[in-house]
Amino acid sequence: MIKLSRLDGEPFILNADLIRYVESRPDTFITLTTGERLVVAESMDEVVDRSVRYQQQKQWIPGR
Repeated sequence: MIKLSRLDGEPFILNADLIRYVESRPDTFITLTTGERLVVAESMDEVVDRSVRYQQQKQWIPGR
């Protein structure tokens, strides 16, 4: 899960596993695997960075 903000600044949590693709037009649009589209305040690069960190944390196994 990643924390993002709507354009009005309201924070929300998104299951990053549902992200199909991210676009910058100039606002950042996220299209989910469900077909739903979201517009967020964060840049495309920030959404990607948070998504990658989320995926890396899922891969981490204690003691390895």
